[in-house]
Amino acid sequence: MATGEEQSREYLRRHRLPELLHHLGALLLFHRPERPREFLIQVLEKVKAGRRAEGQYPDLMDEANVEAMFSLLDVLGQGHITPVQYREALKTLGLSTADLEVGDDEHITLEVFKEGV
Repeated sequence: MATGEEQSREYLRRHRLPELLHHLGALLLFHRPERPREFLIQVLEKVKAGRRAEGQYPDLMDEANVEAMFSLLDVLGQGHITPVQYREALKTLGLSTADLEVGDDEHITLEVFKEGV
């Protein structure tokens, strides 16, 4: 791999730009604003404020949405889901599972699910 390409990849990784762009795209598709550019500017302002601890980072889903999704996965109402269900839910939401440290025999509770999403 060429040095310039390596530097570019490192730059993207260091600043977590692919995740940010994916998150912005997901927010656009979720909210479908009439004025997408203005919406993106507002979201980026919230990100900026959140990083300065002056506000909250903009989320794709609120807590009620996450709880509803969990209840759809926990069809038997056991209070937990399987790691396979957890990974698939994260992938469906476009979230990375690369750093996920969950054993195949663990039970994923609502709290763990909320944290991951």
